[in-house]
Amino acid sequence: MPKKPTTTKEDMIEGAFRLIRDKGHEALTVRNLASFLGCSTQPIMYQFPDTDVLKDLTYRKADSFHSEYILAGTDLLDIGIRYIRFAKEEPQLFRFLFQSGRFSGLSLEDLIMAPETAEVLAAVSSEEELSAEEAAAFFEPLVAVVHGYASLIANNAMKYDPDAIRNALMMIAEGIERGRNQNE
Repeated sequence: MPKKPTTTKEDMIEGAFRLIRDKGHEALTVRNLASFLGCSTQPIMYQFPDTDVLKDLTYRKADSFHSEYILAGTDLLDIGIRYIRFAKEEPQLFRFLFQSGRFSGLSLEDLIMAPETAEVLAAVSSEEELSAEEAAAFFEPLVAVVHGYASLIANNAMKYDPDAIRNALMMIAEGIERGRNQNE
């Protein structure tokens, strides 16, 4: 009777998530994961003969972790601030999620309309009492600014100053709202 595996598929996904969180997505190799988990490469190769499947499942876990983190925000401003704070607190995961080439070739509109963004758009829509199209139009400039701040912070190109960021986001949201009201 074959020995029951001691390192499960779920352990491998969790290990890959933790490895990326600690060392970055470039560190995710079968050999590094085996070392991280304290097992041989064989069980990993058996479960994931195509390492892209492991990366995809790990990406989903990281995306779920990120979504849960930012959607704990109480309103749109808080969600934006949490997105930026995530980049400060979890720079390796942020870079894996948003700077590892996964979205190569997609436009900002594609990203805003992606299924992963649906919950945030729903929050915008209900908070601002907007249609789905209006919510996307309101959300687009905020995404560019929030993601810009987060990217700069995750890559140590900008100091994290939560008060300055909050003030800037409030001014930008107010400007977008004024512009929207003038167009009505």
